[in-house]
Amino acid sequence: MTEPFDAVDVIRAQRDRTGLHPDALRWMVDAYTREYVTDAQMAAFAMAVLLNGMARDEIRVMTDAMIASGERMSFSGLGKPTVDKHSTGGVGDKITLPLAPLVASFGVAVPQLSGRGLGHTGGTLDKLESIPGWRAALSNDEMTAQLREIGAVICAAGAGLAPADKRLYALRDVTGTVEAVPLIASSIMSKKIAEGTSSLVLDVKVGTGAFMHDLDRARELARTMVELGADSGVATTALITGMDTPLGRAIGNANEVRESVEVLAGGGPADVVELTVTLAREMLALAGQPDADVEAALKDGRAMDVWRAMIRAQDGDPDAPLPTPRETHTVTAPSDGFVTELDAWGFGIAAWRLGAGRARPQDPVVHEAGIDLHVQRGDAVTAGQPLFTLGARDADRIPRALQALEGAWTIGASAPEVAPIVREKITA
Repeated sequence: MTEPFDAVDVIRAQRDRTGLHPDALRWMVDAYTREYVTDAQMAAFAMAVLLNGMARDEIRVMTDAMIASGERMSFSGLGKPTVDKHSTGGVGDKITLPLAPLVASFGVAVPQLSGRGLGHTGGTLDKLESIPGWRAALSNDEMTAQLREIGAVICAAGAGLAPADKRLYALRDVTGTVEAVPLIASSIMSKKIAEGTSSLVLDVKVGTGAFMHDLDRARELARTMVELGADSGVATTALITGMDTPLGRAIGNANEVRESVEVLAGGGPADVVELTVTLAREMLALAGQPDADVEAALKDGRAMDVWRAMIRAQDGDPDAPLPTPRETHTVTAPSDGFVTELDAWGFGIAAWRLGAGRARPQDPVVHEAGIDLHVQRGDAVTAGQPLFTLGARDADRIPRALQALEGAWTIGASAPEVAPIVREKITA
């Protein structure tokens, strides 16, 4: 078969910004999926995208091509609206766990296809696998049945969804092109659109513990993804939220599940509750329920009932004890004062060194490893008061984790200003 385009011509066009023909861009994605275009050629193209950017129409074409590389799911037969949420990730970000059952308790279907963590954070599936028996892999039929009967499902995305993205994602990770906004946006949105949800809320994190450290870049990413959703008929809203300090008081896997259950029981840290409730309101507004009393569903147990049913449906035991670390080490305040700094990046790296994250995709996570914060930024403390506790399976992991925390926390004489969690909202 004679190929209609040449990869070198497409690379040159992107390099020189002479204009990419839509068919050439579609061919590039398809040919890479078929392994006709080599990793070296796609790496050169990705670098040209990083350096030169892409026009909105080009990002849309690339996203459509990535969707077309695999299957496209549909939940139109459920008879109820579907709404999903995606977070760009951060330290202590366990919001999906209480959010999905909370939104589902209002009769809305929440198909949450999630992933595993790589680097300084665990993924949503890693967290849930702390629960004895829980399984991430569901067939499409199982997923649909669970959405119909319970309303929420959190599971692994099948290999058939946007396979082009899977190849390109791995390539970007080893070629210094992860930061390219058009590639991030098309990666996230190709999977979410292929998933078949009718509306989507994006939580775009900004700060030291987030993928985007700069507000302008976070804003660009959020706007690009909202536009891609609108172009594809998926009602999309984005919130830009802070990630300079860890979210909540638990960083890890099992301890983040524990904190999520506290939220579903009507308690939990104020920042986790605030973000969960805010995102739930946005999701329900897109699903046609702008006046839903979200706080009531947390207080009266409705959301907890959905959580328990959701865990049981995937063979998990919601009443089973979660794993706890064999080895712990508590750091205390050296003086009276206020917590002026809890740097999300430093705490994320420390949790990773304890075993809560993975260095390679094939590495296991240690579910009980992590950090429990006893204070949050702005709290008043006294000398000797516990600040945070590190937990690990093996004691020899603790010294390196403590090294990562050097300079990541400070005690000062006066309370710092605490920025709001939600910085901006972006709509189409």
